[in-house]
Amino acid sequence: MRKLRDVFLDLLLRYLITDPIAKLPTILSLVEKLEKGHIYEAEIRAAREALADETGVWRKFAERLFDEVDRNSLQKMVEGLVINASMVGGAHSRALEAEHGCNIPWAILMDPTSFCNLSCIGCWAAQYSRDDNLSYETMDSICRQGKELGIHFYIFSGGEPLVRKDDVIRLCEEHYDCYFLSFTNGTLVDEALCKDLQRIGNLALAFSIEGDQSATDMRRGEGTFRKVVEAMECMRDHRLLFGYSTCYHRYNTESVGSDEFVDQMISLGCRFAWNFTYIPIGKDARVDMLATPEQREYMYHRIREIRQTKPLFALDFWNDGEYTKGCIAAGRDYIHINAAGDVEPCAFVHYSNVNIHEVTLLEALKSPLFTAYRNRQPFSKNYLQPCPLLDNPDALISMVRESGAKSTGYFAPESVEELCAKTADAARKWADVAERLWRERGDRLESKRHDAAAR
Repeated sequence: MRKLRDVFLDLLLRYLITDPIAKLPTILSLVEKLEKGHIYEAEIRAAREALADETGVWRKFAERLFDEVDRNSLQKMVEGLVINASMVGGAHSRALEAEHGCNIPWAILMDPTSFCNLSCIGCWAAQYSRDDNLSYETMDSICRQGKELGIHFYIFSGGEPLVRKDDVIRLCEEHYDCYFLSFTNGTLVDEALCKDLQRIGNLALAFSIEGDQSATDMRRGEGTFRKVVEAMECMRDHRLLFGYSTCYHRYNTESVGSDEFVDQMISLGCRFAWNFTYIPIGKDARVDMLATPEQREYMYHRIREIRQTKPLFALDFWNDGEYTKGCIAAGRDYIHINAAGDVEPCAFVHYSNVNIHEVTLLEALKSPLFTAYRNRQPFSKNYLQPCPLLDNPDALISMVRESGAKSTGYFAPESVEELCAKTADAARKWADVAERLWRERGDRLESKRHDAAAR
């Protein structure tokens, strides 16, 4: 079956090479036939409808993607991310979940190193030792074990992952059937790296940026914005696939969501945007940087507007809880392995029962903390309150206590009670806004159903 799949995939990719836009309906039909688990039927149907509109923003997105991105990069994305990670791997993972009674993630986020050449204000990684590294052999083992579980998507964070760029490139070469994405501050991207990315095809970059030059340099250091722009220009010149990642907080939310910033990122060649909200991790974290409820609501509406009007695949990892049906951590969709090997439910929840140097990946997914997550997800019936840390802090306190998980902070380990005390007020203030938005969402859906029935 695997050989037949590989032959089918090769034919699909060859078919994609010439005049791909005209062939999109046929391509989607072929992908639909390959998706035996019927997990992504709704998404495939939505993609077909969106791309059928020749004047629509998603048709424009696809046209620019095929015109401006290197063909090898596109083929590797289809093979690793769409086919192996989602279509084939997803069905395999769901079967194993039923067998083992645990979550099996779609993606694994791991930190090749905790070292970074920048010192950004409020960075969650600053709580780790700057001397930890996952060896190449450990990362290779994680990928090999992951593929046995159907996992073909791997994300690098840190620290600055490109400090270990030789090992990162080597890992991508070895696991050519997987897709990789690396968050990066952009300061280590150069011509040589771009040529490597062009050659391997299966590694995309997400550039960390905080909005305009003033907002970025305020948090990341003077001159950082210019370096990120230069790195993006180099990537664009090499026709590579990349996007940007923002952390919105009290002092930059309006900049991150502005037309001026988003349009600039698109003009530089960004194809996707990952939007996170600031979380005050660590005993010295600045609670004043938490976004206000009004700012979080602004991003809720703004991201949806961007998706409807701009050729950019934009995500908001808290406000999109309505689509993911709540929290995606602890293996429901992803896990985090830090540079010391601690297996954590989330990049923002630094507690763990197990270390990947001491257990298998499957054993880690069955750890007490991950089991506690699985038993409670979703943490709210209102999916606009998805997070056990930012929106439902009592849930995180309960799970850490129940599982006996320990803090993985290096410099000043923080009790879960201390951490959640910093988000409790924000959770209370957001609850009323989230309830109103959830009610309005229900009204819109009911109106659509009524209109459909009338037709």
